[in-house]
Amino acid sequence: MRYYVANNSDIIAIVPAAGIGCRMDSQLPKQYLKIGPMTILEHTLQKLLTHPKISQVVVVINQEDKLFKTLDVASKVKVTYGGETRADSVLAGLNLVAENQWALVHDAARPCVTHEDITKLINRVLHENKGGILATPLSDTIKQAYTDDPNIINHSVDRTYLWGAATPQLFNAAELKACLSKALNNHVAITDEASAIEYCGGHPLLIECRRDNIKITRPEDLSLATFYLTNQI
Repeated sequence: MRYYVANNSDIIAIVPAAGIGCRMDSQLPKQYLKIGPMTILEHTLQKLLTHPKISQVVVVINQEDKLFKTLDVASKVKVTYGGETRADSVLAGLNLVAENQWALVHDAARPCVTHEDITKLINRVLHENKGGILATPLSDTIKQAYTDDPNIINHSVDRTYLWGAATPQLFNAAELKACLSKALNNHVAITDEASAIEYCGGHPLLIECRRDNIKITRPEDLSLATFYLTNQI
């Protein structure tokens, strides 16, 4: 894999928001559910738009999305349309980013990320000139199920070196674009941006973040995110 070097510190945030959030048991895509007066997506974008080290935000939406343009924040970001998968959507966003810029990809449904954690990620990545992600060391006991019966424990897994990946994830735009394209062309399942870099032989940095940087996936997460946003300091 060619090693790409970003020769400036210009950081563009990409927010893939083309999903439908089917696990939320809601008629609305989860990013449009509200926490207080704002949607989840608005909370997320506000965190990125107000960060002093992020120069621009790109939001990737579904072509059938009629809601985004009704948000006040719509005029403050660039918008493009996504594809069938997260990787397709991130690639669409990368098309609006210069190759020598840094692409900071953040989940639309992670509104609780703090400026402090974003700054920690950016500072470490730029200092080492190497891509990295926010993540948390696993604290729960991890069980491996049987492949032929996923409801029965096979064995416990040593969690010493296991981390739960979060976002933002920050990579040189050219490197991320090349790795995502290669993985998609080879029909490799990509679950986050780091996994695309790993597929190409890279080893991203792990930067520990706060545990309240949750991804809203299920209905009960909405109450938890509301609590965190209300009480964050």
